[in-house]
Amino acid sequence: MALKLTTSYLEDSIGVFRYYKRLAEGAMRQVSDEQLYVSLDPEMNSIAVIVKHMAGNMCSRWSDFLTTDGEKPWRDRDCEFELPPQGREGLMGLWETGWGMLFAALEPLTEADLLRTITIRGEAHSVMQAMNRQLAHYPYHCGQIVFLAKHLKHESWRCLSVPRGGSQEFNAKVAAGEASQR
Repeated sequence: MALKLTTSYLEDSIGVFRYYKRLAEGAMRQVSDEQLYVSLDPEMNSIAVIVKHMAGNMCSRWSDFLTTDGEKPWRDRDCEFELPPQGREGLMGLWETGWGMLFAALEPLTEADLLRTITIRGEAHSVMQAMNRQLAHYPYHCGQIVFLAKHLKHESWRCLSVPRGGSQEFNAKVAAGEASQR
């Protein structure tokens, strides 16, 4: 993602969310349908389970974002870690639904909205605090997706950023204005 100089917290935050969404999607495109469901051990989650959890969290947090608690009564968090939908199409449908809820909630906001108070699990948060909470949560899980995909693809993994041994070439491209710095 090209770094865009901005003083807008909203614009920058939405850009960061989009960056991590693309990063995880780049990782998921590299794995087979079967590998989406691989768990490295019984205590770890597969990419599919992580996607299901993220989508559940996003739907709960971002639906009626400014007017209802971010932990909806209909959310079954425990279920998010069981039986993800089978097939890439269904899984990616969940993924897009969750991210769609996030962007639909954030894009209409103004800088003044950042100071509004919302609740998550009955606790008051400013809109900015709620966004920061998710800016920590979603990249954490996107990193897990990248880690799992990279592990599963090992030798055939295609780097999503600066490849090992490629820093000098990357820095030269940045200096020439040909590469993203972020």
